[in-house]
Amino acid sequence: MPLVDMPLSELKKYQGINPRPYDFDDYWEKALEEMRAVDPQVELIPADFQLPFAECFHLYFTGVSGARVHAKYIRPKGTTEPHPAVLQFHGYTGHSGDWIDKMVYPALGFSIASLDVRGQGGLSEDTGGVIGNTHHGHIIRGLENKDPHRLLFRDIFLDTAQLASIVMNMPEVDADRVGATGWSQGGALTMACAALEPRIKKAAPVYPFLSDYRRTWEMDLCKNAYEELGKYFRYFDPQHKREDEIFTKLGYIDIQNLAPRIRADVLVGVGLMDTVCPPSTQFAAINKITAPVQLEIFPDFGHEGLPGLHDKIIQFLKDL
Repeated sequence: MPLVDMPLSELKKYQGINPRPYDFDDYWEKALEEMRAVDPQVELIPADFQLPFAECFHLYFTGVSGARVHAKYIRPKGTTEPHPAVLQFHGYTGHSGDWIDKMVYPALGFSIASLDVRGQGGLSEDTGGVIGNTHHGHIIRGLENKDPHRLLFRDIFLDTAQLASIVMNMPEVDADRVGATGWSQGGALTMACAALEPRIKKAAPVYPFLSDYRRTWEMDLCKNAYEELGKYFRYFDPQHKREDEIFTKLGYIDIQNLAPRIRADVLVGVGLMDTVCPPSTQFAAINKITAPVQLEIFPDFGHEGLPGLHDKIIQFLKDL
């Protein structure tokens, strides 16, 4: 098999090279305190799209930094008993997708909440208070601030935990039976959500993004989804005099450092030919999960559809 990274035997032992800030745990405890102090002002607005077996809503809440965050929320129609729920997270610069794409969950008796990441392709506000897409640049947003709490992905990670808490407090949802899933950026947000909201019971991330940034840079793969890292050095640190400082600050929003906090059962899909989110960066996070992990490996596939994996994720989550 051709290799774009390490052999699988080495991947399963790899621990990552991006620095972990010394105050990482304190950083996230303070961030969670800030999130819990926010009045979310939850609003459910019936959507134009409805089906006989599902009720569809636009869900809005206020997140940290005052942003008004949007998610699609769907629940089974006519269900009175508390039931399980799934949180869904989308890929980088995208949005929550079409209503119809989510209907397998209410058909199975689940509610589902699908987040629009702030500043990307959906209806959420970014931290500057504008609706819609600010496209790329979210990894490096805030790097020039002295305060690492200004990193944009810090707020985005908190949005996932806040959405989880909101859904768990819905009267129709059983808070002990909530899972999360997503691909690429959605995989990273799935892991961040499970790390920051320990009540998540099952997590199904696929080729997770936002992990082991220095490894991506050293592999000369700061292109595609990671292109902004290379451009940041070219524009702001052309001689790499601040390289250690920059990668250490990125360590606050590196999912490999959050992974040990995950308590959920995990199913994770990896394509070993992935040149967008290199397999080693994914395994840097996977190998730090102490909860049970089910690996689904696709040796000949990259950052693309992985045959049969959607079915396996449904089978994994339906046990909730």
